[in-house]
Amino acid sequence: MNDFTNNNPHSYWNPYFGGFLLGLLIIATFYLTGRGLGASGDMKSSVVALVDTVSSSHAEKNAYYSQFISENQSPMNTWLVFETLGVLIGAFISGALSGRIKWRVQRSPKITARRRIVFALIGGILFGLGAQIARGCTSGAALSGMAVLSTGGFITMLAIFGSAYATAYFFRKNWI
Repeated sequence: MNDFTNNNPHSYWNPYFGGFLLGLLIIATFYLTGRGLGASGDMKSSVVALVDTVSSSHAEKNAYYSQFISENQSPMNTWLVFETLGVLIGAFISGALSGRIKWRVQRSPKITARRRIVFALIGGILFGLGAQIARGCTSGAALSGMAVLSTGGFITMLAIFGSAYATAYFFRKNWI
């Protein structure tokens, strides 16, 4: 483990400082918008807008898509879209300022880049499905829920970290 940390050319902020800043951001978001953070709503808006663009008749007839379609307003006209765009732009600026923008796959020497990408895609798909089933992602359901002392927020965070901890054992050879 020490060989990795000593040879790691990437410098990152202290995670506790990042958590502190995230807490300040959640407070500011509640103050400015009256709601907490959330990113999965942007994906829903993007999918609805795409389906509406490709086949508006299908979107209008579909029970799920039709509830988000309005003649006066685009499904993309929500603050969640701008939040996600801000996160992407901010990440790009951060990477540019620290000299970390280049195509690479960060992985353990024990697995191939292809396997890493496959696992990342599977995990992302499962997490996205879970966010839709739970009606919120970690930032919306857990972080914002905990910020308002919601029991559901605490249960969500425990479930996320508990299930990750329980399954990490089986995938540890991909990283160590």
